[in-house]
Amino acid sequence: MNTVEIIPFSPDLKEPIKTLNKEWLQKYFKVEEKDEIVLSNPQEEIIDKGGLIFYAKYKGEIIGTVSLMKIDHNTFELSKMAVSDKAQGLGIGNKLLIHCLAVAEENNIKKLILYSNRKLLPAIHLYEKFGFIEVPLGNVSYERADIKMEKIIP
Repeated sequence: MNTVEIIPFSPDLKEPIKTLNKEWLQKYFKVEEKDEIVLSNPQEEIIDKGGLIFYAKYKGEIIGTVSLMKIDHNTFELSKMAVSDKAQGLGIGNKLLIHCLAVAEENNIKKLILYSNRKLLPAIHLYEKFGFIEVPLGNVSYERADIKMEKIIP
């Protein structure tokens, strides 16, 4: 009961992806229109398009989330990662990333990309620790994104 469990999305767990992401977005940035669309319709915007959503569950409560949004057959975007303020420092981000990398390997996904912001230093350090490297930003659909990173999955 006191261990963190990573569980997949299910329709009855539609709300946590929205509440967890809005919590941090409102703290550091703002909730953009694209966020509102994706977070309000995770089934249609992520799952039905070939993506995956995972939750971190601790002591019966959902305290973290992450999604893998399908770009193409070989590439997915690591997106909508959020950990509740009250669970910061428990290594939840680590566990979610380890899970995503294992899923990527199992599903023959060749590349993970992500967009972030340089002021989110703990997140950037976490991504670097797992082998993500900075690549040119290119066209990006979020105002807050000022860094793009990728990881090639062997």
